[in-house]
Amino acid sequence: MRTAATVRPAFADELGRRSPAPHALRMGGVSLVGDVLLSLGMLLTTASQLRLGSLPIGPGELCLVLWLILILGCGLGRSGPLVTQALSRLLIFWTLFIFAQSLGFLTGLFVGEQYDFRWLLHDAMAYPLLMAVSCLSVVGPDAKARLRRVAWLLTVLGSASLAFQVAIGWELFRAPPIQPWFWERFRGWSANPNQLALLCAVLGLVALHLAETTARPGRRLIAIIHMILPIYVGRMTGSDTFTLALVACGPIFVVVKLRAWLLRSDRQMAVHSEFAWIIMLGLPLLLFSLAPLVFVATADAGVFVKDLSKNGGKALQQESDLRFSLWTDAMQLGVNTSFLGLGPGPHLEIPPSISEVRSRTKIPLENIEHPQQLTVPNFEAHNSFLDVLTQGGLIAALAFGWILVVCWRIVYKARTAGLTTLVCGLVIFCMTGLIIRHPIFWFAIALCLVEDGAVISRAGGQRAYGAA
Repeated sequence: MRTAATVRPAFADELGRRSPAPHALRMGGVSLVGDVLLSLGMLLTTASQLRLGSLPIGPGELCLVLWLILILGCGLGRSGPLVTQALSRLLIFWTLFIFAQSLGFLTGLFVGEQYDFRWLLHDAMAYPLLMAVSCLSVVGPDAKARLRRVAWLLTVLGSASLAFQVAIGWELFRAPPIQPWFWERFRGWSANPNQLALLCAVLGLVALHLAETTARPGRRLIAIIHMILPIYVGRMTGSDTFTLALVACGPIFVVVKLRAWLLRSDRQMAVHSEFAWIIMLGLPLLLFSLAPLVFVATADAGVFVKDLSKNGGKALQQESDLRFSLWTDAMQLGVNTSFLGLGPGPHLEIPPSISEVRSRTKIPLENIEHPQQLTVPNFEAHNSFLDVLTQGGLIAALAFGWILVVCWRIVYKARTAGLTTLVCGLVIFCMTGLIIRHPIFWFAIALCLVEDGAVISRAGGQRAYGAA
């Protein structure tokens, strides 16, 4: 028979197992604060209108810096394996990228290249911050679970911020410093509608990934609901790239999801429920994607493309000619520098057509950053691969393409249709803008890389951990 003396210690042990330790509570609170800071940092880095004056630092950058300080401070006494396969791949990329940028800058100095120091310093400050954020976000064996929590926070806070911006755009209340419209294109509190379009695309596709991989029907429905506002606001931006990504992502998701379902060994056991969820998740995107077929069947395809573009396609031909001209100049610059690049910053001349339009425009454009008409080249190619080529040459361009291919292979092999669609959407945005400087881009990359859940121990050994 057990006495009170023997029962009490056993009961105390049971309480000790069930009650979280004070240290665990403190670490949990710090982790929550860090997740919120990282989410807000990625959301607010696109809020260029919230910056003070012409300072390159705003609330988003401050949140990311605070997150870095918090992570470094809490990680000093951390034990266990810290180096993951995702971290090793990011370190390889950033090592090649920084080396290529440095080599390009030395090449520029050797050939006497003139720089717009404002944009040179902008990139020189942005790349180290992005490297630190992307690498530290995948540190540790719990990186996948941590990024999933951040993804949920990003989705919920993102929808709330978009609703707030739309309310300002509809003039439900006034926010004097914010000018939510750039002519007829919605930009919220971003300086450029294309920045908001990229944010909406990532938010929508991350919500799609959460809806696909969440087991609970209630949470899956919540994730689906959070896809609605990013799609709506993305269309309000008038971004042709967002429209193209939306049209392409529907079939991509359905095809990858059906492939994953067909390769499942137990697909016969859950055929009805699985197929129903495929239709529920893919139908909204698929309906929008199939809409062009209806119009093409009843009207001229060229007319439909113009109607789907911003401004009814009035400037479609002019914008296409401008982009091809910039891309040609960027490729020629790459050849002229022997594919070594010229270092951080833009290196193309402002096209004469843009200079002419600016000279005719009498209405000042506020809260938007335009390269000034100077004697030094300060215009971008508006293509991530070509802009990276002009900065870091062939080494940087190949490294950038390599990290995208690695992400695609990981998520495709893992049969995660949402993340596969996310990578394809990012590639589409890469074709029309330099998105490598956006923290939200690197969060998407990290979210894909941690699907390969390998942890490299400090001793050099390797083991795999399960999905969180």
